[in-house]
Amino acid sequence: MLTTASGGGYGMLFWLGMLNAAGMMPGQPSFGIPAIIIALILSTVGLLASTLHLGHPERAWRAISQWRSSWLSREGVLALLTYLPALGFAAAWWFAGPRATVSMVLGVIAAVLGIATVFSQAMIYTSLKPVRQWHNNFVPPVLLLLALASGAACLAAMTIFWALPGARAAAAIAVALCLITMAVKLSYWRFIDTKPSSSTIESATGLGALGPVREFERPHTEENYLLREMGYAIGRKHADRLRSVAITAGFVIPAILLFVGLLIANPAAMVLFPVSALFSLLGIYAERWLFFAEATHTVMLYYG
Repeated sequence: MLTTASGGGYGMLFWLGMLNAAGMMPGQPSFGIPAIIIALILSTVGLLASTLHLGHPERAWRAISQWRSSWLSREGVLALLTYLPALGFAAAWWFAGPRATVSMVLGVIAAVLGIATVFSQAMIYTSLKPVRQWHNNFVPPVLLLLALASGAACLAAMTIFWALPGARAAAAIAVALCLITMAVKLSYWRFIDTKPSSSTIESATGLGALGPVREFERPHTEENYLLREMGYAIGRKHADRLRSVAITAGFVIPAILLFVGLLIANPAAMVLFPVSALFSLLGIYAERWLFFAEATHTVMLYYG
């Protein structure tokens, strides 16, 4: 929920700002204002969902003060900063029009801050050394590409009801990004499947010099926070099936629907584009669930 919604929202805001600056978006206020609001709603829902993973959600505001050392804090700061140019972008669109210099500048600033928020979000996971599935160079580009691909699909789905040329531009971008993201994601899965963990129970306990180490009693008798957050157990067969669902629903079907919509170039595309955006978000949700379920934290070595 977290990275699916927020990524789609920030991706949509990015392409809205950039394509408007290129003069490729509809000029009606009835399009611009709802588009910006929908992008902000998606990003806000995702960010609010992230507080559910905190031990004390009521203290989430304190994290913002640690921006010098924490990627989580930087994400929060950038997310808050993004609202200012984004809302200004909406106001300028309404009062000055989308082609006004102030509108284009605010749109580009909002786009850059939004995608920087996604990058900070990705770095939260990449910086966690105990989780080998997260601590690698694939995670930031994958999250950025997912945001840009789903954002372009969502923007195309909305733009089709106002102007076909603008929708076709967003759809063409989404098709290309779906294919690129699928290739990178498959490479990521190949990487985590073939690269063994460098941590063992011997290295985790520091007792390896004394010989083989085995667990004779669990550290806790009841489920705790660590087990709820990092103790997933998913079979290889189920993981493969969910990977296929994520690839098919998140990339293949959206790319096909968008491509067919581009070829048809008539009102029938008004159905294909929104359906492709829905599949994109559902597929990425499955991909995100796997991203967490397949993560193995070093601490789990203590639980056998």
